[in-house]
Amino acid sequence: MAESQTVHQLLDAGVDGDPAIVTPDGSILDRRSLRAEVARLGQQLTSIGIGPGDRIAIVLPNGPEMAITFLAAATTGCAAPLNPKYREDEFRFYLDDLGAKVLVSLETGAETARSAAGSSTRALTLKGTPGNLALDVPDAVPKTPTVAPAPSDIGLVLHTSGTTSRPKIVPIAQSNLARSATNIALGLGLTAADRSLNVMPLFHIHGLLAGLLAPLSAGASVVCTEGFDAFAFFRQLESFQPTYYTAVPTMHQMVLARAERHRQAARNSSLRFIRSSSASLPVPVLDELDDLFGVPVIEAYGMTEATHQMAANPLPPGITKPGSVGLAAGIELAVLDNANRQLGAGERGEVSIKGPTVIGGYENNPEANAAAFTAGWFRTGDEGYLDEDGYLYLTGRLKEQINRGGEKISPLEVDEALLRHDSVAQAVTFAIPHDKLGEEVGAGVVLHDGATATEREIRQFVSETLASFKVPRTILFLDELPKGATGKLQRIGLAERLGLTSRR
Repeated sequence: MAESQTVHQLLDAGVDGDPAIVTPDGSILDRRSLRAEVARLGQQLTSIGIGPGDRIAIVLPNGPEMAITFLAAATTGCAAPLNPKYREDEFRFYLDDLGAKVLVSLETGAETARSAAGSSTRALTLKGTPGNLALDVPDAVPKTPTVAPAPSDIGLVLHTSGTTSRPKIVPIAQSNLARSATNIALGLGLTAADRSLNVMPLFHIHGLLAGLLAPLSAGASVVCTEGFDAFAFFRQLESFQPTYYTAVPTMHQMVLARAERHRQAARNSSLRFIRSSSASLPVPVLDELDDLFGVPVIEAYGMTEATHQMAANPLPPGITKPGSVGLAAGIELAVLDNANRQLGAGERGEVSIKGPTVIGGYENNPEANAAAFTAGWFRTGDEGYLDEDGYLYLTGRLKEQINRGGEKISPLEVDEALLRHDSVAQAVTFAIPHDKLGEEVGAGVVLHDGATATEREIRQFVSETLASFKVPRTILFLDELPKGATGKLQRIGLAERLGLTSRR
């Protein structure tokens, strides 16, 4: 597989007649048709003055229309996909912060985004169906692009989550995108015979890279679903015959929650492997997935600033280490102390990275850059350690660590202990403010269907494997865990949202 330099070059992979995009109704767009579709939309964008670096906001639901529009935007200017569920004030903030020149949406379903677009952002309507998509630009002047995006041009902009501060703009270069996609494809051994079942949102780096660009770069095809649906998942496996899917741990847990009646179908599926990323996968969940599907479960480690993947466990015959997020993948990786000194095997510190997929810095944010980019390294904000073989183990986000009277507690460790209880299907551990200790340990759990358990029983179970100061003092039984737009667990601020800030 040749190394690409821009997103446009990724589309050159594969044979013209081979499948590229598979729609939810089973229709197939082959490689030649996909290239033609992307070029046609790109020409329409060029006709209204869009060129390299220009921000193209995209507010579309998950699916083939979103995938194709993203590709057109990234090969013409700079794609800026936004969560369609934002409220008007949020859209207004992001469109203004990005300096979006155009907003692409459907005629219905994006009224809030259109209302938020100011005079400097032109709203365009996407019409038609995959294979026959077009932008409604009646006053456009036909124009052939004279300049194509270069490897150094920004091809994608995303915002950090902004959980504890103003969201930061992450500018991702064309070369970052191309290198990351090919790295992921090489690590997973993707070929034209593979098919991705993309259940991740396409306004998030995980879905865009591991679910879409990586398989396209290898000549493989992508099933562009309308988003993750636990009720439809096993039917999708049977209908589309994917060779892999990639998801966040909460999605994997929802698959397991519905697995009992689908065990034979899972064993007979076409899956070659399962990939997990964007948050740590508890070992009990990995074991259950392995038992259900009988294929390798590959945990990877990624973040937006690294154009997704930073580390990954290898596929067989390589060695996978449960509980680890694997070996450095296409970048340099180190664990640093506060003085930027590289720590040895087993020593905990801040996971730090550098390499060709790492961004050069946040946009217009010197303060954040000074804090995150030090001595040539990008400091991820994650705590972890390397073992003697170079496998990385994460112990949690530094900001999510619970400080109980000076004792530092990793929420991930408590999550795993909770999940080993037979009745617990999902768990999230978080900090509860405490007037004397500073913080106390709290947890929310979702029980398996039909299972029962008491708070006292679960606390007793956890105390058998964890020190007493790590045992949650408060356990809430929930119907579902609070999650962000991409399916990741939200720990910071959870105590307040659950009404626990007054507890002592």
